Amino acid sequence: MVKVRWLGHAAFLVTVGAKKFLIDPWIENPKSPVSVDEIANEPDYIVVTHQHLDHLGNAVDIMKKNKRSKFVAIFEIANYVAEQVGDETRVIGANIGGPIDLGDGYTAILTPALHSSERGSPTGVVFGREGEYVYHAGDTGLTYDMKLVGELYKPLVAILPIGGHFTMGPMEAAKAVELIRPKYAIPMHYHTFPVIKGDPKEFESYVRKYAPEVKVIILNPGEEIELK
Repeated sequence: MVKVRWLGHAAFLVTVGAKKFLIDPWIENPKSPVSVDEIANEPDYIVVTHQHLDHLGNAVDIMKKNKRSKFVAIFEIANYVAEQVGDETRVIGANIGGPIDLGDGYTAILTPALHSSERGSPTGVVFGREGEYVYHAGDTGLTYDMKLVGELYKPLVAILPIGGHFTMGPMEAAKAVELIRPKYAIPMHYHTFPVIKGDPKEFESYVRKYAPEVKVIILNPGEEIELK
């Protein structure tokens, strides 16, 4: 069972079986339906794709409030967060390409992303367990590496930025769907600021052209959907 809840911008709370993953937790984003206090006790894992304010977001605050949670990111960001929370045992620093064993059958894999980051390399992330993998692309341009993500991990759902300017736009993101071939595709990272103006309906239209078998799910901030 996979549940996906959009918290605005690139922030998602994803439940895979018994584990909850909070991705790119900028909970104070303008579209967010929740406060930091409301979401803090939810995640088992907090995953950050790169260090920009709108992605690292409120991760440190949530780590301090939820002592159970562990943090997963590229090595340099993980080290920074360990310093901020004062506990290196709660962070898992890794690099792009290698599976990260989270225990209990759960795995995370940091994937390439075409973007920038204040610390370390920007990434996407595949996470979950066999048959229930989720791909969150982070901030990225279109890259042919996405085809390997699809072939190796066969994600149930791909969560992709469509806003343009800093990331893929609707057409490029739809081409990414064609490369990945997930069962579902969810657009993100749009309409938070005027410059990221990609239209989710336009994305859906392009997906019908490039990968008509993939179902596009357009969520409203706060909305949750269960995927099988």
